[in-house]
Parts: sequence; structure tokens; C-alpha cells
Amino acid sequence: MKLTKSGYMPRLIDNLIEENLEFFGAISIEGPKWCGKTWTALNHSNSVTYLNNTADNFREKHLAEMDVNLVLDKDVPELIDEWQEVPAIWDAVRFKCDQDTKKGKYILTGSSVPVSDKIHHSGAGRICKMKMYTMSLYESGDSSGEVSLKDLFDNNVKNKLVNKVELKRLAELIVRGG
Repeated sequence: MKLTKSGYMPRLIDNLIEENLEFFGAISIEGPKWCGKTWTALNHSNSVTYLNNTADNFREKHLAEMDVNLVLDKDVPELIDEWQEVPAIWDAVRFKCDQDTKKGKYILTGSSVPVSDKIHHSGAGRICKMKMYTMSLYESGDSSGEVSLKDLFDNNVKNKLVNKVELKRLAELIVRGG
């Protein structure tokens, strides 16, 4: 049973996440705060561990600090949100991926760069690092997608009429988060 939040808007990265879960034991979704990493990961997860949950006084974080295996035991794919709060989780996930050939066991999300001297292995071959960015105008429904940046960069320019956009609306689209 996926944990998709009500109001989730499908992302362009969704298909790539599904594909990588078929090839790797774990994936790590990295990117800036508020770009939708957690909501997107929930859309692909059957369970979740929130390491920054203030509602339960960081219970899961404290458990992970005592023994990471206490939080790596839920239905897969298991989302470990803000995993960098307990850097030992990276190595534990890598180790668990080595224990069998099962794919798509863990999804790690995090905004901060972890302290690298606390991580002993790159995760190569086990953990696929994926970069996520803020929602595109096409994803949010603010663009029809008729004008393609890829086409522009490939010098395949076609003139098209588009809806008139007021300067105020353009400014709002530029500065908003997500």
C-alpha cells in the first residue's frame, strides 16, 4: 500500500524512481529543501521512518542512534526521511543491500549534505543517488508544455502562440517554492 499524500502531483522523476528501484537495493533522493523529495518518496513507499519527527520527540532518530537496525525493519520500499540525521544509516542500508539480491528495499531522502567522515562506503552498486529539483511549471500545471526547452537547446524552434502572461504572474512563478 503506497503512502501517497492527498493532493500529490505526479513528478517527472516518478518513472525514474520506479526504474531505479527495480535495479538497486536502495535509492537516495537528494535536493534542496521543499522541492518535494519526501512527498515523492512517499508515493513509492510502503512504510516510512521520520528521523526529524518532533511530534514524538525524535523517537525514531533516537532508536536509530542506538541501533540502526531498529528502524530498518518495515515494509519495503521503506522511506528513511532525513537519513543524514544519523549518518550510520547509509552504511547500514548498504550492508543490508549486500545481504541479498532483493531490489527496491530503501528510499533515502535528505536535504543536507552528511558528514562524509561518518560514512565508510560510497554505496556504489547498491544505492543509486538521484538529484531532484523544484517542480517545473509543466509539473505544476502552470505550463502546457507546448514550448520545449529541449527543443530550444536542440535548435528545433517552432513559433507558437501561447497565452498572455502578466508580469506579476511571471514574478510569482519565479519566486515561489516547490
